[in-house]
Amino acid sequence: MLAVAEGAVIGLTICYDLRFAALYRAYAQAGAQVLAIPAAFTRITGEAHWHVLNRARAIENGAFVIAPCQHGKLTGGGECFGHSLIVDPWGKVLADGGEGEGFVAADIDLALVAAARGRIPSLTHDRPFALSRRAEAAE
Repeated sequence: MLAVAEGAVIGLTICYDLRFAALYRAYAQAGAQVLAIPAAFTRITGEAHWHVLNRARAIENGAFVIAPCQHGKLTGGGECFGHSLIVDPWGKVLADGGEGEGFVAADIDLALVAAARGRIPSLTHDRPFALSRRAEAAE
């Protein structure tokens, strides 16, 4: 879903969506300048993937990423990672909420979106790819 708030076009997703780069590319192609990704990544996957995936989505789309992440113990014994993030279009982490409860904030200058996309204009260079699955090719 795309939304507009305070003049920014925002692509809205949740949690597991972070693993699907094509979704964020489609949002960026549709004009999203900010990608919102509220999540509840577990401690294990959070430690391994949370920062790198959020930074990758920001970099590959030249967009800000705002990614609040639940923290603490879950019923049944699981645990969420925390580390709510705000990442700029160049991949710099502007705010990291750490593991506890709190509030993160950062200045967002939408001109940085245009600047990043101008420096690396991959959105204008996209082209379709069609690959067949190996299993289908073997039939």
